[in-house]
Parts: sequence; C-alpha cells; structure tokens
Amino acid sequence: MAEAKQARPEFRNIHVTQLVRYRLPWAGKVSILHRASGALMFLLLPFVLYLFEQSVTSELSFAKFSALLSGGFVKLVLLALIWGYLHHFCAGIRFLLLDVHVGVTKPASAKSAVAVLIISLLLTAIFGLKLFGLF
Repeated sequence: MAEAKQARPEFRNIHVTQLVRYRLPWAGKVSILHRASGALMFLLLPFVLYLFEQSVTSELSFAKFSALLSGGFVKLVLLALIWGYLHHFCAGIRFLLLDVHVGVTKPASAKSAVAVLIISLLLTAIFGLKLFGLF
C-alpha cells in the first residue's frame, strides 16, 4: 500500500489589503517602533539643535526658549521626541541583549518586548507629567 502524501503548507505573500488583519508578534511591533523612533529622532534633530542653540546663546534667547516651550503643541512634539528617545534606548538595550544570546527563546523574546513597551511608556508618562508641570 502506498502512503498518502501530506499536503505541504502553502505560504503566500501578504497583500497590502491584508495588512490590517495580520497579527504581528510583540517582538515585531517593538522592532518596527524601534525603527520609527530612530527615524523620529533623526527627523527632529534640527528642531532639537535649534532648541539647544536658543537655550545657551544668551539670557534673552533663553527667555525666548522658555516662551516657546510654554506652548502646548511644542510640548506635544517634545513628548513625542521623549517617547522616541526612551523607546529607542530601551529597545536598543533589548537588541544588545539578544545579540549576546540573552532571551532568544520565543517566550523570553515576547516577554522582553512587552517589557520594553511598558517601561518606555511608563518613563514617557513620568517625563510627560514633569514636562506639563504636573509632577
């Protein structure tokens, strides 16, 4: 008797319309956010350098700097920059640990990815409270 061949699983490329339904693992989400936070920091670098220049040039420019930072929109941009830095930093530590083979198993990788998200969001909330004068 001949054995019945099992059908091999068929893997297809994902179409753009299927992206909404695709469930990315936590490690994948952290990886994408790591890239996005790096791009955010790079794109906002001229803004950060302008703020630094305004804060150290003279007392008058520091007063202009303080007045600029009192606006709500600028504080939101700074909060996004703070999140970008903190997430990039935490995820970078995670990726360095993965490079030395710490936490490379699937469950450990998922736990470290969730930990990166939670830690970076908690630190962002703490710095956000300080930025908006609530802490």
